[in-house]
Parts: sequence; structure tokens; C-alpha cells
Amino acid sequence: MRAFVAVHIDSQTLDKVSAVIRQLQDQLSDIRWIRQSNIHLTLKFLGEVDELRIEPIGRALEEAVGPFSRFTISAKGLGVFPGLKRPQVLWVGLEGSSLISLASAVEVALKPFGFASERRSFKPHLSIGRWRQFRDSSGSLTRELEQWKNYQFGKSAVNEVVLFESVLRPEGAVYRPLRTIALAS
Repeated sequence: MRAFVAVHIDSQTLDKVSAVIRQLQDQLSDIRWIRQSNIHLTLKFLGEVDELRIEPIGRALEEAVGPFSRFTISAKGLGVFPGLKRPQVLWVGLEGSSLISLASAVEVALKPFGFASERRSFKPHLSIGRWRQFRDSSGSLTRELEQWKNYQFGKSAVNEVVLFESVLRPEGAVYRPLRTIALAS
């Protein structure tokens, strides 16, 4: 099964993200927009995982992240990966004092299972759209990023980390929680 480790985002914040997506749909073309129900903060994408490994992975995650205290993150601004010349992903930025430490703890917990560490540094974000092929001769992307760079989408409480299964379907991926790990209160 395909799996990943993520954090849920507050529904009010997601409502604001979706409202901005509706506005951007008229301004930006050739983007496959991500449904509101599928927007989350990915801490680690695992890829294909044998079903027999899910339970030990869940236990390792619980040991690693369970002691973390709950905290709050802020969603602010828009950006793109890897850059403006050939963007592939449109994202909402995330800020929170414990995010980097939480992602690092997930990395360390999963290393014994053979999951390679990320080569890039962790950049907390919510992917909201993906380009199949980027074409923007009018400069509309640059203008939109500038317009939304300081927009506050809202805050989200990080109370738990979730190990998800990603089931690919023709109409899009469906995410099913396999294990939920509560953070310390």
C-alpha cells in the first residue's frame, strides 16, 4: 500500500484556502487543483509499504512523536516549487516553532525501516495545485504570488500525527487513516 505521515489542518483554514483556490482558478491555467479533503501537511511520504510493516511503523511513530507537546501552526502566503521558471507545485506556506523538530523526529523514527532521509531541507507547506505543464507568458503567476504573499489563511492546532494510506483512483487519491498518534497535552 502507498503510505505517508501527515498532520490535519483546521477546517476553517482549509475553507480559506479553498476560497483562494476558487479565485486563482480564473487567473492561473493548466493546474490540477487539490480537493479540500486532500489538503494536509505531509511530514514524510513513504511510498509503497508492505501491510505487515504498518503496525511496527505505527509503534515507532508513536514513540517518536507521542512525547511532543501540542502546538499551533499558521498558514500564510503562496509559493511554488521548485521555482518560478518551471513551477510544478503551488503551495500555502506554514509556520510553527515545532514543525521542523516534528518532521525530523518522523525521519529518525522511520530510518530503521529503510526509508531514506529527504535530501532537501523540510519546507512546511500545503500543496494546493500541480502543473502538468507550465505556460505563463503573461506573468500572471508572479502577480498572484505577490498579491497573496502575506495573506493569513489561519491557524491550526497540531494535536496528532496520522499515518495514512493513499488509495489511487481515477477521480483522485483517497486518504484512509491507518494509525493516529496523539501528541502530549
